[in-house]
Amino acid sequence: MRRLRAMIVKEIWAVLRDPRTRIVLVVPPFLQLFIFAFATTLDVRNAELAVLDRSGGRAAVELIQRIEGSPNVRRVRRLASERALAEAIDDEQAIAALVIPEGFARDVAAGRPATAGLVLDGRRSNAAQILAGYVQQIALGLGAELKPRIARAAGASEVTAWYNPALDYIWFTLPSLIAIIVSVAGLAITSQTVARERELGTFDQLMVSPLRVHEILIGKMVPPFLVGTLNGTLYMVAARVVFGVPFTGSLLLFYPALWIYMLALIGVGMLVSAASQTQQQAFLGSFLATTPLILLSGYASPIDNMPGWLQVVTYADPARYFLVIDQGLFLKAMPASVVLQQLWPLALIACVTLSAAAWLFRARME
Repeated sequence: MRRLRAMIVKEIWAVLRDPRTRIVLVVPPFLQLFIFAFATTLDVRNAELAVLDRSGGRAAVELIQRIEGSPNVRRVRRLASERALAEAIDDEQAIAALVIPEGFARDVAAGRPATAGLVLDGRRSNAAQILAGYVQQIALGLGAELKPRIARAAGASEVTAWYNPALDYIWFTLPSLIAIIVSVAGLAITSQTVARERELGTFDQLMVSPLRVHEILIGKMVPPFLVGTLNGTLYMVAARVVFGVPFTGSLLLFYPALWIYMLALIGVGMLVSAASQTQQQAFLGSFLATTPLILLSGYASPIDNMPGWLQVVTYADPARYFLVIDQGLFLKAMPASVVLQQLWPLALIACVTLSAAAWLFRARME
């Protein structure tokens, strides 16, 4: 224990004294918190919308006024011709254009179904489809008010969003951000450990020291493990206190899942570090590992939307399982039985990566 304690203290001081490692510890967490919480949004706001009104009736004017009053629309551009509509879309002056036909107001007044067209900019497909949903909701609300009898006869539907009633994107982003920040600590910091020893010329001293291989590995694993736990705790507290994201699950399930996830990441980071000769190589290797880790986790896009062969690859991604646990514990009080279903593959990945890292490290020491 004395040798192990000395190795842990030595590694902690090495992390704190290295300027590049200190930057990795401080800058990415705060930068990602700022970007994901404030700059990145899944909502569409301040959109530019064009309108070609060929009706001019009361119902058309009311529809346009309601769209103008929407908090999601910054400006409604009035158009006079189809050519102006095409130019507005081509020049990206509007993300969508609403076309109200001539008989729109007459159909509404007569109680007949009235339709309007919506032209979307396919170059911004995701935002355009979201904006189309906003416009459709406004049109349906107007129709229900103008002709309540017809609306009642047609039937009404009530939409309820479970686990996130307000459909607030931050409730999804911040819990997922814990997995991303922890991956930075688990890969970027761990990948520098052995490479730093080689670059500074102290790797040979480790080889002739009385330390055993497992003591060296444990000593190098402790600093990123502590940093990852600290980052995960800070982001969990910030999500609840600052942004109001509820944590409905159990901390007794959250922290074991976080620690096993950290061990899986540390194993990958140790593999990168043992295979690198310089810290620059280790940095590039950690970046190479981090990018697919995040993209294949289901955070950027649903796994079900990926090609079949790529969905098979995601089973080797530890972030895939931790994201499910993390979001489930935050938003829907995931029970222990469901957590364990995601936890055992994560533990298996941790065993594989740590065993491979120990084997490669031992091979490099011989």
